Amino acid sequence: QVQVVESGGGLVQPGGSLRLSCAASGSIVRISRMAWYRQGPGKQRDLVADITSGGRTNYTNSVKGRFTISRDHAENAVYLQMNSLKPGDTAVYYCNAGGIERPGEFYFPFDAWGQGTLVTVSS
Repeated sequence: QVQVVESGGGLVQPGGSLRLSCAASGSIVRISRMAWYRQGPGKQRDLVADITSGGRTNYTNSVKGRFTISRDHAENAVYLQMNSLKPGDTAVYYCNAGGIERPGEFYFPFDAWGQGTLVTVSS
């Protein structure tokens, strides 16, 4: 079973920066896509940014120009560099990974989520 673990959340002042990290582990054959989602207080979980195995990236409009998503294929890791943070960025940030795993004889698709890491932007 593929496991995903996030780190790097915390409290930061408006205008500050944070870097989130996420690593996937298990019987991974290939990761097609990795993504960051967030869920603010009283809100639904929404996509922040994602990146494909080919390096194509996609961002939600509210973070364009401030956040950067990147991958380390060798480490099955994804990062989210967050700059110029605003109070509205306060949320639990979740990492998601999708691809193919081979826990035994056969191959299976997987879609794994981390437990989330809290980012609080406040003065």
